[in-house]
Amino acid sequence: MAAEYFDVVIVGAGLSGIGAAWHLQDKCPDRSYMILEERESMGGTWDLFRYPGIRSDSDMYTLGYNFKPWKEGKAIADGPSILKYIRETAAEAGIDRRIRFQNKMTSAKWSTEDAAWTIEIRNTARNETVTMRCGFLLMCAGYYNYEPGYLPEFKGYDDYKGEIVHPQHWPEELDYRGKKVVIIGSGATAVTLLPEMAKEAGHVVMLQRSPTYMGSAPDTDWLARLLQSLLPEKAAYAVVRWKNIQYQRWIYWQSKKAPKFVRKKLLKMARKDLGDGVDFDKHFVPHYDPWDQRLCLVPNSDFFHAVRDGHASIATDTIVEFTPNGIRLGSGEHLEADIIVTATGLDLRVLGDVQISVDDKPVDIPKTFSYKSMMFSDVPNLVSTFGYINASWTLKADLTAEYSCRLLNHMAATGARQCTPRLQQPDMVGEDWIGGFSSGYIQRKMHLLPKQGTESPWLNTQNYALDKKVIREGPIEDGVLQFTNKA
Repeated sequence: MAAEYFDVVIVGAGLSGIGAAWHLQDKCPDRSYMILEERESMGGTWDLFRYPGIRSDSDMYTLGYNFKPWKEGKAIADGPSILKYIRETAAEAGIDRRIRFQNKMTSAKWSTEDAAWTIEIRNTARNETVTMRCGFLLMCAGYYNYEPGYLPEFKGYDDYKGEIVHPQHWPEELDYRGKKVVIIGSGATAVTLLPEMAKEAGHVVMLQRSPTYMGSAPDTDWLARLLQSLLPEKAAYAVVRWKNIQYQRWIYWQSKKAPKFVRKKLLKMARKDLGDGVDFDKHFVPHYDPWDQRLCLVPNSDFFHAVRDGHASIATDTIVEFTPNGIRLGSGEHLEADIIVTATGLDLRVLGDVQISVDDKPVDIPKTFSYKSMMFSDVPNLVSTFGYINASWTLKADLTAEYSCRLLNHMAATGARQCTPRLQQPDMVGEDWIGGFSSGYIQRKMHLLPKQGTESPWLNTQNYALDKKVIREGPIEDGVLQFTNKA
């Protein structure tokens, strides 16, 4: 039996994959496509994570799609509301009928002779391997492993007698009412968990190695609410989206241009919300500049108020060992805990750990260069979605999907069956794909990522304004992307 063939296969039915499918249907309606999703349901991150207080750390006017206005009241939305938004998008466009669940792609082999990918898929429901072919691969599987979260090795880990929970796999039956809780970590997840758990726990301690910058903002957008009452829905959304994009850019730009100024402002806001009962310098003054790591959003100052009101506290220290009833710290202090939450980060992966080969030659992704931060040198007909780390993920996901459609339409118009980025300067110096960003989850796996070059289109700018010019407005035929294999 011949393998099924689709013009495009989208891998992943999360925020990026559903958005990519919408753009494909809108701009390339004649192309057949299928979405492969390894889990049992759509939504990706927003279906997987179920920990208390799960929410966005970007406003929904920029985390939402450019084609579907966000209608809910809160700009900083809870996880279930975001999941509903994704599923609505899929249902309204009939995308949900194009998803094959419990289908995990394990390998993809490109044949120049056939101008097609042959992909192997593990169907976990039937415990069988099937084969599919396609002309174009659009990878929207995210950037971290959905199975294990990242967990450092802790001395005495197995000696602890209480319950250990990783936020990536939160047990629905977990009862933390009146309990002593220690959250290990100080990233976005920990900052979200602390105020929510503090509402019912006996006490919550966030244990961190070093402080994190936190910025407080209202969870509603007053301008959005006003404009929604005055303008048509799409017009109001477009204005607020533009305003928030500019604000995100300004904050990041200021952080890089005038880090001392931004540092002073952030710390002043935090100190005001916390009051005088906290060792501020020890627990809230980072040793790095703003946006060297991701800035944590604190909606309505909820984190600061939980600490200020005594429902939670901070411990800044190192872990010596787990004990039967808690954690012993480098200072000698012992934190008693009924529950330990290991908010220790993500386990990053590249292309969903899929084995890629071109004409029977395995592709070593770290040795490739990233073209427009979405394709790989010498790898044909494959686009990978990786959102911004300094702005809303979906801004980049939308651009990537739009560009993929431009590629497909150009290929159809010219008769080319293959598009391949070719490095014109074989001696170009390869640099880290993401520069100037020290967060552990990126640094731990930087060696698995492609390189960026020293000039366009091999730069990973992390700059939405520049990307719009290069990706959305720049020419498809740029002398770097080679169109070959005409029908």
